Amino acid sequence: MEKSLHIGSLIREELRRQNHTNAWLAEKIGVTPRALQKIFNKQSIDTQQLTVISIALETDFFKFFSDALLEQ
Repeated sequence: MEKSLHIGSLIREELRRQNHTNAWLAEKIGVTPRALQKIFNKQSIDTQQLTVISIALETDFFKFFSDALLEQ
């Protein structure tokens, strides 16, 4: 059975875990707070954008997908 990941939710959860604000991350990745909110609502995301977010939050979000594949 395929495990579905919602990358936007994972990003939002990590941002909260690190006690950063939406404005902080938006500035770090070069988007508006409104655009960041749209990212949070996405189930999937462009790999370049995910790379930029991973660097900003110092979190390997690609690992979530790798781990999900290994669990199958």
